[in-house]
Amino acid sequence: MATDFHFGRQVEFEAGRAAEILRGVPAVPGVCALRGEDARAEPYLTRTADLRRRMTRLLNPPEEQSKRLNLRDRVRTIEYSVTGSEFESLLVLYEAASTIFGAVEGRRRLRLHTPFFLRLTMGTAHPRVYSTNRLSKRGLAETYGPFQSRAAAERYCDAVLDLFKLRRCYEDLEVSPAHPGCAYGEMKKCMAPCNMTCSAEEYAAEALAVEAFFRTRGESMLGAVAAERDRASEEMDFERAAALHEQFLKVKAAAGLADEMVRPVGELAAVVVQAAGAGPTHRMERDEWGTESVEGQEAAVFLLRGGCLVGPVRMSTLGVRAVREQTSVGSSLFAQPLMLQAVPLGDGATASHVSEARHGAPTDSPEVRAERVLGELEARVEGGSDLAGLSDHLSLFRRWYYRPEKQRAGEVFLPNADGGWPVRRILRGAARMAIGEPKAMAETQRELAPEAKVKILHEGREGVERVVAVVRRGKRSANTEADSYGMTNKMTDKVPTE
Repeated sequence: MATDFHFGRQVEFEAGRAAEILRGVPAVPGVCALRGEDARAEPYLTRTADLRRRMTRLLNPPEEQSKRLNLRDRVRTIEYSVTGSEFESLLVLYEAASTIFGAVEGRRRLRLHTPFFLRLTMGTAHPRVYSTNRLSKRGLAETYGPFQSRAAAERYCDAVLDLFKLRRCYEDLEVSPAHPGCAYGEMKKCMAPCNMTCSAEEYAAEALAVEAFFRTRGESMLGAVAAERDRASEEMDFERAAALHEQFLKVKAAAGLADEMVRPVGELAAVVVQAAGAGPTHRMERDEWGTESVEGQEAAVFLLRGGCLVGPVRMSTLGVRAVREQTSVGSSLFAQPLMLQAVPLGDGATASHVSEARHGAPTDSPEVRAERVLGELEARVEGGSDLAGLSDHLSLFRRWYYRPEKQRAGEVFLPNADGGWPVRRILRGAARMAIGEPKAMAETQRELAPEAKVKILHEGREGVERVVAVVRRGKRSANTEADSYGMTNKMTDKVPTE
């Protein structure tokens, strides 16, 4: 997983022109490196939420009696790359650190540690399950994860082993009838292959059942227990049905300890959608309400395939009905963003050119553009990735994915059961990232609406113009009509004659 990283911009720094140079640095998130005159010296590398503010603090004239770091007299070159999200900043920082300092030092500086997994040793004569944070190319298909922590992996492992009778010992078994066994065998929690209590075929069948449980995240056992429970209920064997229901709940609780992302490492796949940074096709505009927006809204798409992270690739949300237009009006018309096919404005070539010049994207349908982006990401995935880079990418992904949902910016999408991608869900997620979450419509107080209606009388005539409330329409009594007639006469008397 070789890294060939280059920053997006490079600027020569002069202390006398510091203010002018810093004004050209965008005030957006990104990763920057400050280099001195000596090319062999290590640069100052960091990620920040505001490139201009961070560089201004480091390169402005130092304050008196201040201990704050200042590099004004040492920096000669500024390099930076603009990012759109913290996830992208973290990935760019990792690639930059690996290129500048080397893979080992970059890993140490970012404090990347291999996540914990569960490995099922199906290649041995007596398979067992154990938690580990070491990967091997030969065992990737038998390694399930990543888990949030070692405690989470061991908790799931213990819960699954309580459902089966696989061995928990770590020794290389020497099968013999004279083997003393262990406590788990005495408690009937192990099939005890060590002292030949079970045959090799029976133990292999138990290991295959555990493998099916891991691959289906418990669905293989849940379906069998549920079918047996229903059968017992139909046969009026309610005691057995109650026992099977308790077993069903136990299996369901054990399966719930593993996140939906826990899969064989070789089969790990996910699409991560993040907000995109300002690109060359973006232009800030201000609408009639004074709100700034970016023309040509795009989202940044990343792909996790086999534990390898690739991306970002920009995906235009042109043609996806704006999420901002959705409101809580209770109408099915706004239930989901609509995919709008581009309609030519007249001459097909002219319309296409206008759209490309204005939005920086062709007039293809959103689904076609999404599939093109996913295909481009799939083409970037390297087949023979080294385990160190694979471990680093999984560590970066775990650091972002296992955050609380309120602190995790961006969205993740898993493949369908048939291996395809949920393209429309990805498009809706991209629209949410590019445009923002929909705002609920303000609650309408209908009982106050009549009082809010007003009418201007004699508009533009000084001394006569007034604002009055509109009277509700309805049946009027004789007294009401008389009062209205009298009020009209009084108002008419005050109008000066011309």
